[in-house]
Amino acid sequence: MGQSPPGEACSSNGPGLPLLNGPTEYGPHHPTPAQYTTDARKRARPGDVLFCVRGSTTGRMNWADREYAIGRGVAAIRHKDRADLQPFVRAVIEYGLPGLLAQATGSTFPNVSATQLASLWWPPLEEAEQRAIAHILGTLDDKIELNRRMSETLEAMARALFKSWFVDFDPVRAKAEGRDPGLPQPLADLFPARLVDSELGEIPEGWEVKPLSDCVDVTRGLSYKGSGLSDAGVPMHNLNSIYEGGGYKHDGIKRYDGDYKSHHVAQPGDLIVANTEQGHDRLLIGYAAIVPGRFGPENLFSHHIYRVRLNKASKLTSDHLCHLLNTRVMHDIVSGYANGTTVNMLPIDGLQSPLIVVPPERAIATFSSIAKAARMRREEIVEESRTLAALRDALLPKLVSGELRVEDAERFIGRTI
Repeated sequence: MGQSPPGEACSSNGPGLPLLNGPTEYGPHHPTPAQYTTDARKRARPGDVLFCVRGSTTGRMNWADREYAIGRGVAAIRHKDRADLQPFVRAVIEYGLPGLLAQATGSTFPNVSATQLASLWWPPLEEAEQRAIAHILGTLDDKIELNRRMSETLEAMARALFKSWFVDFDPVRAKAEGRDPGLPQPLADLFPARLVDSELGEIPEGWEVKPLSDCVDVTRGLSYKGSGLSDAGVPMHNLNSIYEGGGYKHDGIKRYDGDYKSHHVAQPGDLIVANTEQGHDRLLIGYAAIVPGRFGPENLFSHHIYRVRLNKASKLTSDHLCHLLNTRVMHDIVSGYANGTTVNMLPIDGLQSPLIVVPPERAIATFSSIAKAARMRREEIVEESRTLAALRDALLPKLVSGELRVEDAERFIGRTI
């Protein structure tokens, strides 16, 4: 069980060990630390199960990917002898979690004790069977984590390419200085060899400067009542559908079965932009995402986001514009239009008045084909990971309880993936 270090030994940027106080630092697989301490009272080792033992998030788990100092809101759990059985240890905890949480709900601030964790039922399975179960569940977990990293890498590559070509103008600067731009000739030919002055500073020769209003039509989404939300309704993209920093957040979808009009409909490939944020940090407001295809041909979008569609005269694409809005320089400009006291609001003018650099159509199309391919692969990865997670969740209780033998599970997995 964790123990909090003294406050004077903690800081937000080091030195010391990364400190975990609870699940606010938890990620999809392992934590992202926000604090450090030079006086670690309790530590987690790499490979430990990190278990939240206090508050409304009791029972949430993560893997320790490195050594951590742990505060009193976290327990580090490991097998006494066998590190390779850690996936089985976590499976046993998950299997017994409903009963554990039932014991912890006797107060307004639930907490789980070391005694309660130690009293969890341990299946009477041979060690070889435990290792086999650990291998199956660990393999599924590892594949899900690999998919997540692959998705992040694809997004990072697309963003880096956009910044190089359309923000820093690296190929143009290289050609202007007589250097090899480092691109295949057909790609190098997309870029001129000279920068010229414009209202936005130096831009590649032949590229245009236009207000966003020349390129897009912006529509505010549906103002809905909470009574219209339903598990069986039409998928509705909302403020929780966009990540801070941009990109589509698949777990944020809501469903709505109330009335709406045709201009409240979004389709796969549409661009959506957050127009509301609590506070003034501008972590979310002004950032963009593209509607995925997994929710069907027609969805809704709430009043907390704008739908941004390209007009007929525009040479831009949704992928190009999405990456442009998510660059730091463009986000600073767009989000700078936001105003409000407690709640920050982005007026439509913030997506109409700013000036942008419009490259030639061939350059836009070339980048967009690359970015779209990466985006579609990321959508496939989401579906793959959901299938793997559902399979893991279905197998876990049957394997731990002994209802399903390892050999049968392996055959089932072989037919499924």
